[in-house]
Amino acid sequence: MRLEDLNALDAEAAGRELLKCCGSPRWARRMTAMRPFASVEAMMADAAACWAALDPADWLEAFAAHPRIGAGGAKASAAGDDWAAQEQAGVAAAADATLRRLADRNRDYDARFGYIFIVCATGKSAVEMLDMLERRLGNDPETEITVVNGSTEGMIAAMLGLLDPGDEILVFEPFYENYGPDAILTGAVPRYVTLHEPDWSIDPDELRAAVTPRTRGIVVNSPHNPTGKVLTRAELTMIAELCLEHDLIAFTDDIYQHLVYEGEHVPLAMLPGMRDRTVAIDSMSKTYSVTGWRVGWVIAAPDLSIGVRRAHDFLTVGAAAPLQEAATVAMAMPDSYYEALVAGYRERRDTLLPALAEAGFRLHEPDGAYYVMTDIAGLTSDDDVTFARRLIHDPGVAAVPGSSFFSRPELGRTKLRFAFPKRLETLRAASERLAKLAGTATPA
Repeated sequence: MRLEDLNALDAEAAGRELLKCCGSPRWARRMTAMRPFASVEAMMADAAACWAALDPADWLEAFAAHPRIGAGGAKASAAGDDWAAQEQAGVAAAADATLRRLADRNRDYDARFGYIFIVCATGKSAVEMLDMLERRLGNDPETEITVVNGSTEGMIAAMLGLLDPGDEILVFEPFYENYGPDAILTGAVPRYVTLHEPDWSIDPDELRAAVTPRTRGIVVNSPHNPTGKVLTRAELTMIAELCLEHDLIAFTDDIYQHLVYEGEHVPLAMLPGMRDRTVAIDSMSKTYSVTGWRVGWVIAAPDLSIGVRRAHDFLTVGAAAPLQEAATVAMAMPDSYYEALVAGYRERRDTLLPALAEAGFRLHEPDGAYYVMTDIAGLTSDDDVTFARRLIHDPGVAAVPGSSFFSRPELGRTKLRFAFPKRLETLRAASERLAKLAGTATPA
């Protein structure tokens, strides 16, 4: 297929042709329903033929130039939604950088643990990237930053590199589902500390009582998934003092740090004595709305970074080099990008929460992230899994059962987590559907 032929197609047809060029079995299976192929095998044979006939440079040029699919098209298609347009502008700029990197035909492993902002540039631009990094993060990329395949790999690499079998690690409960399994895969033992409703507060005595002679670390996630809690400076100071007293490493999941509606995000590493005992983990996924790109980073003191890098090297070797270049573009976005991002998510939060409350869900307004944990005890005698399935069927709204976020399923029996990283029209439709629940409560 020639470049001019591809550009002449509409968005859907051009998308099919581009996917064919990729030759991906997964995408082929998905696209089989959209093209009259007799089988996946037939589609793959066609894809192979297409790839052989189309030079990769032409494909990249076509992808970038197409008015509906390329970066310009991404901006134009979002014009009807200011928030989406702001979000897509960042994605489009990063995509441009990715395409340029691909066009360079550099398919090597990324060098020496990535440190996004140097390896992907040369000459003067490398210096500019280093300056930007140090202004944004305040760390030395040569010794303190390890680029990983998303924050999920960052956390398991950090635990594998810094914990020994039999060590204990404190985890606040409810928690993001990966923390417990990460510890178990490491050979460590998670010990859970309750966040207390309604505001998901920490009991200082319970936290101190959870520390034993075998405790080696603590996981801190703020803003918090699944509750949306933003830890206060006083709570973080309490955690820091505990770490200093007992020589603990703090593993901080900062992936929602730019999504704070009330209060402030205080990096634990900035508190006195914590810079050399904090492993800060973040990624592009949430801030730049590219969860599928899997580019993250772990920031830690040099002696801690050594352990993280050794584990990372054996887990995945390196993150995708072209997408690291895209990260340099995204992280150079002006402050106005982050301000618009927060404003857009605040509007979405304020659209969904009243609908949940009016439908009978008990909740505490989240101060950050894009989740809200609700209690269903006043609505139904069903457990969380049964009620979540029921909601999907009627009125047609999806939520995550609360037991997913607790060490013992019974602790989340009356909980459901809702997420609001959706378009406003989707949230408004969900609100209308939730209204059908009002007055139908069958509490235990």
